[in-house]
Amino acid sequence: MSQTPEVTAFFDEASNTFSYVVKDPESTACAVIDSVLDLDYAAGRIAFDGADEIIAHIRDKGLELQWLIETHVHADHLSAAPYIQDALGGKVMTSEKIIEVQETFGKVFNEGTEFQRDGSQFDRLLKDGDEYSIGQLRAFALLTPGHTPACMTHVIGNAAFVGDTLFMPDGGSARADFPGGDAGVLYDSIMRVLSLEDETRLFMCHDYGPGGREVQYQTTVREERENNIHVGQGVSREAFVKMREDRDKTLSMPKLIIPSLQVNMRAGDVPRDKDGNMVLKVPVNKL
Repeated sequence: MSQTPEVTAFFDEASNTFSYVVKDPESTACAVIDSVLDLDYAAGRIAFDGADEIIAHIRDKGLELQWLIETHVHADHLSAAPYIQDALGGKVMTSEKIIEVQETFGKVFNEGTEFQRDGSQFDRLLKDGDEYSIGQLRAFALLTPGHTPACMTHVIGNAAFVGDTLFMPDGGSARADFPGGDAGVLYDSIMRVLSLEDETRLFMCHDYGPGGREVQYQTTVREERENNIHVGQGVSREAFVKMREDRDKTLSMPKLIIPSLQVNMRAGDVPRDKDGNMVLKVPVNKL
């Protein structure tokens, strides 16, 4: 926790997603967290503007990419991990619980036996508490399910990247009504994050600018514990579960959930038909 990584944020306005380049202050080693692939869903076209910005940053700074980290299987944007990996190298990693997500959505999308449900699309699968390094920068992964079964918080030096487990204090928390989600489990995971040291820097995956404020991406454990509108000031598990379940009933599905799940459970690869064409399925009455 005494190490302070250098963090550069990149914002995708279309999905309100923050991606990060996390650099070891003692070397040129870095990691990319939660990259975004641009998708014009109505036109069926993908682009790489956001990923190219990250690639340019890494090249301009002379950095060495070691890891491409997915905090979970995102339901609101497509991962650009394979595209960045092709350009810069590095290894893609996520939670070992990705297997549960692949089992669930392999059935939803009727993927058949050719779709491997063993996490083999990723270079490394992390267990709760697993450690890794970015150059000399020490890091470890905390399993923080609830939003999805495979959500992980990555603690890198004195920074923690929470995925969708938490939002900024005035944003609260993520929904827990997707298949495999659980509001009670999410509360337990949030409490685990908030048990980190008070001054641990927390980096969000999303921000929607509540009340019209400018988007923000960084807070601290102390600020969340004291001011988070869903869990701050000692809100009980029972009260949180009721709030979360009642709130989730009012939410519509993310507009990119269908393409996102198909791509992200494959570590960012777009599925293809027998002729090699990129294709996406639209399951009816399955979500």
